[in-house]
Amino acid sequence: MDSFIATLARLTSLKSLTLVSLGIWGPLPDKMHRLYSLENLDLSGNFLFGSISPTISRMVKIQTLKLDGNFFNGTVPDWFDSLSNLTNVSLRDNRLTGSFPSSVLRITVLTELGLSKNGVSGKLPDLSSLTSLHVLDLSENKFDSELPSMPKGLAIAFLRNNSFSGEIPHQYSRLLVLQQLDLSINSLRGTPPAALFSLPNITYLNLASNRLSGSLSFHLSCSSKLGLVDISNNRFRGWLPSCLGTALHETIVRYGGNCLSIDPRHQHPDSYCAEIPTKRKESRGKNVGLLVGVIGGIFVVMVLLACAFLVLCRRYCPRGTSEQHLLHKSVEDNSVTGFPSQLLTNARFISDVGKLGSQGIPVHRLFSFDELKEATNNFDKSTLMGEGSSGKLYKGRLENGTLVAIRCLTVSRRYTIRNLKLRLDLLAKLRHPHLVCLLGHCIDGEGCNDSGANKVYLIYEYVPNGNYCTHLSGKI
Repeated sequence: MDSFIATLARLTSLKSLTLVSLGIWGPLPDKMHRLYSLENLDLSGNFLFGSISPTISRMVKIQTLKLDGNFFNGTVPDWFDSLSNLTNVSLRDNRLTGSFPSSVLRITVLTELGLSKNGVSGKLPDLSSLTSLHVLDLSENKFDSELPSMPKGLAIAFLRNNSFSGEIPHQYSRLLVLQQLDLSINSLRGTPPAALFSLPNITYLNLASNRLSGSLSFHLSCSSKLGLVDISNNRFRGWLPSCLGTALHETIVRYGGNCLSIDPRHQHPDSYCAEIPTKRKESRGKNVGLLVGVIGGIFVVMVLLACAFLVLCRRYCPRGTSEQHLLHKSVEDNSVTGFPSQLLTNARFISDVGKLGSQGIPVHRLFSFDELKEATNNFDKSTLMGEGSSGKLYKGRLENGTLVAIRCLTVSRRYTIRNLKLRLDLLAKLRHPHLVCLLGHCIDGEGCNDSGANKVYLIYEYVPNGNYCTHLSGKI
């Protein structure tokens, strides 16, 4: 990567560089600033790791910076105000931590900011100074403050799956350009502003899985552009607003998991939505003493367990035995970046092309061995579809009726479970509409054929169109 950037630096007029999902791995080179004419940089979907190099702050012409879907760690950079032309910052799906970068608040031309799927925490500051901001995506982080004020020109705001608390600000009901608002999976309380539902451009409003309460007015007004309203899994009472109950068939309305006077099968009893009184603090000194005693007891138990563990390790764990990996070349776990060296080695070979077009594909999950036995009638011969160098292939039917193809592999136990899971995690990322989807896996340590082997089961979606060889020959 270092020499590659040095070569590109010879292109003194280079304005746009897009290297998406190419399996590039390693830290971001310090030589990036040599691309001084660059206006658009997109390195998404690779295996880049470490901190985001501050030399990018010297690329003063940069307008779009996209580093989504990598393994960057450390705190979110706070030098963005050095890039006065920056309009689009996207650092989604990394491992960044720390607080929200205050330097962002000084970029008046910023139109899109994406920090979702990271570990950013703390308070989210007032964002109303970002007068050009249209898209804000801070979903799946660890923000735990109240919701701040937003810029008037905001069109999309995704703040789902954080720990935001307090009430939804009434200022949000004056965001006349707002089209999509997702505040789901937080700890918001109170009754949402009624005007949220009637914003002139609102098409998507998701308030699900909070602690919102009270009653929504039966005569509440709804925007004619609303395509989805989700108020499920809160503590609303009373009747569903008439504009939601009589919504057109193309409008999706979700309201289950409340205490509404409609559809009782999917509502909680009124007692569930009753306010829980806060207990008064009693005998503070007594409680503190009890807490200290409990912590002291736990500490003593942990010390004893640690000592016992060390004794057992010294007695039973052989020394000097190097761990054998699935990789052809053994590598040690001494990466200064904090990422396993196996990940970096595998990154040379596995491209993340599967991220393209992966929407709508089921999430990869862990299957139990009992599930697979039930799906194949205990691996009955009638379910066997074939056998080759890579193991046996069975046809199965899951409990929900989904047909699957189950490949059974025998892997020597000299390969650790850790290595197996690493490879399986990488395989799970290879998702594309033109690839058979890996739905999940199961690792069974009992072994069917070898006493010294693990059984690994790969569960794929079932494609009932014959084999690939038949399609190539045209004999369908």
